[in-house]
Amino acid sequence: MINTIDLRSRELSAAELVRALPRPTVDVSAAIHAAQGLIDEVTSSGARALADQAERFDNVRPRSVRVEQHEIDRAVRHLEPSVRDALTEAIDRVRRATEAQVPPQRRTEMGHGASILQRWQPVERVGLYVPGGKAVYPSSVIMNVVPAQVAGVASIAIASPPQREFDGGVHPTILGAAGLLGISEIYAMGGAGAIGAFAHGVPDLELAPVDVVTGPGNIYVTAAKRIVHGRVGIDAEAGTTEILVIADGTADARLVAADLISQAEHDEAAASVLVTDSPRLAHEVTGHLERLVPQTANADRVRAALAGPQSAIVLVSDTVTAAELSNAYGPEHLEIHTHDPHGTLEHITSAGAIFLGPYSPVSLGDYLAGSNHVLPTGGQARFSSGLGAFTFLRPQQVIEYDKAALASIAEPIVALAMSEQLPAHGEAVTERFNA
Repeated sequence: MINTIDLRSRELSAAELVRALPRPTVDVSAAIHAAQGLIDEVTSSGARALADQAERFDNVRPRSVRVEQHEIDRAVRHLEPSVRDALTEAIDRVRRATEAQVPPQRRTEMGHGASILQRWQPVERVGLYVPGGKAVYPSSVIMNVVPAQVAGVASIAIASPPQREFDGGVHPTILGAAGLLGISEIYAMGGAGAIGAFAHGVPDLELAPVDVVTGPGNIYVTAAKRIVHGRVGIDAEAGTTEILVIADGTADARLVAADLISQAEHDEAAASVLVTDSPRLAHEVTGHLERLVPQTANADRVRAALAGPQSAIVLVSDTVTAAELSNAYGPEHLEIHTHDPHGTLEHITSAGAIFLGPYSPVSLGDYLAGSNHVLPTGGQARFSSGLGAFTFLRPQQVIEYDKAALASIAEPIVALAMSEQLPAHGEAVTERFNA
């Protein structure tokens, strides 16, 4: 069902820990050539290429790549009441949490008549990708749109693959979620072609290029984001989902098993990792997995994910070592099930999102915690963060000196300019004080 790795008797460096840990084997570079070809098709043939790609990969030709407003309105009207209520609640919670991410303007007085203003400006236009493969993700609409809106982005477009069961249209629940958020620019397009369309624009669709592209997707979407990065900003190169659970002997093995299963049902390549100092807990979790997996709807997918090389139960000597191992792994989702989760948290430096205690499962963060579920994968949490308002903001420094303030530091400016053999830099200052 799931492999066990025993590291209790091994002293490993950080680099050795990374190599010892299970990890999804996704080679984005292998998809670069194919993704570039799809992007080139879109840049040369526009909407026709997007429709051809949908027919090739999604087995349906969209009625119209641009979704009409009446379709969005209908989708909102036909949302199941319970789903609509849940979406509305999620929108409110994510908006409230995201508002805390927008820094206020700050002015630093460097002296009389000398100041620097730190301000944060939103980008003008963004393209948000919502996948549509093995599952439907209206929650991803919220997680992408709300931070952009909170940041103050003026123009927001969404892309999601056309669905065969809906005659080539975007899934109605995706449209309904977008409609609740007031988004009217939506395209039935997916994969690398959609990313290329956002980056380069599609004139015959009146789709203007964007400044930033965000959202998860398959390996071709990730490869396309790597290709267009530099022409546009991106959030991250998203890989398959992953959960790492740090647990000690006080943890409830049944809940740990349920949480490992919850992430494994995303994809056969999803990573579910338990790190524990308790052999008893490890044995009990294995037993619960064997009992619970056959009962879940996506049992085959879960079983493949848990049995894969990317998933494991890892035995360590203590929870401090578990934290060190987690930091080396840099998980997308980290759950802490220990007798003192806050104490364990003090040792954690790298994780996309952290869930403390038995009543904070990753599922909570996926939907209604208020946190964002678009998070770094594949170890990227060691150097990057999840999606937030800051993804769409650019810090700017506004410098303002009056004549006296500039005069007070003219001499050291000239000295530094001369030391760098750039005398005109100094002359640009001294010229201001010549008669």
